Amino acid sequence: MTTASETTTTWSAGRVAETLLSAERSRTARTSIRAEWPDLTLDVAYAAQDIALADRRARGETVVGIKLGLTSRAKQQQMGVDEPSVAWLTDAMALPAGLPVPRDRLIHPRAEPEIAFVLGRELKGPGVTAAQAMAAVDYAVGAIEIIDSRYSGFNFSLEDAVADNNSSGVYITGPVMRRPDELDLGLEACLLEVDGDVVDSATGAAVLGHPGEALAFAANTFGARGVTLQPGWVVLTGGMTDAVPVAPGARVAAHFTSLGTVTVAGG
Repeated sequence: MTTASETTTTWSAGRVAETLLSAERSRTARTSIRAEWPDLTLDVAYAAQDIALADRRARGETVVGIKLGLTSRAKQQQMGVDEPSVAWLTDAMALPAGLPVPRDRLIHPRAEPEIAFVLGRELKGPGVTAAQAMAAVDYAVGAIEIIDSRYSGFNFSLEDAVADNNSSGVYITGPVMRRPDELDLGLEACLLEVDGDVVDSATGAAVLGHPGEALAFAANTFGARGVTLQPGWVVLTGGMTDAVPVAPGARVAAHFTSLGTVTVAGG
């Protein structure tokens, strides 16, 4: 009979990555890994994230940017943490405008509105301030991220979420591109609408007080891992509101003050 300690020793960053990639491929939700392996740490979770990225690249995917999670103070308090987390975006996660949510790839999709940046030059941490981060931005766009956890009921720890690439699914960016110096991104408002009903609202201040703070955090966190953010990369700065489930046939719209409207059909 296998003991709990023997089971624990079988886990590794590689096994975590393969377990979650397998759940993603089979569209099968599972229980929290940390519940099975209490020794899962953030360092191991980020290592698993990078191993999974190597697998995606081997399958032909290309890195096109990064994403942040837990940038909302309310979500941080809910998770019992005091800082956000970062993850990868690949070209396979970019959903062209007009296409529905690819339900055949996802388990239980949820939508959240975000302010996204496209970088105009390299951004390398550590030591990057929000002002320095914003100086590297070419333009801002509105976005909807369709997140999808590999954990049942979206029940996970911070370490679980990081290992799962911050619940990555797909994302859609809007058609309106604005220079950041033309906007007050802290006051940029968004109404989240599902089937014509407004279900939530927020401003850019919900993202660490200003989305530029999220970008600086990402640059510094990736910098500590030896990664430089590249020109042309998309940066999803984190959900402005709570994520809402996307039912089949539903229509989700994010209406921004200056960044236009982003819509996606539930598929």
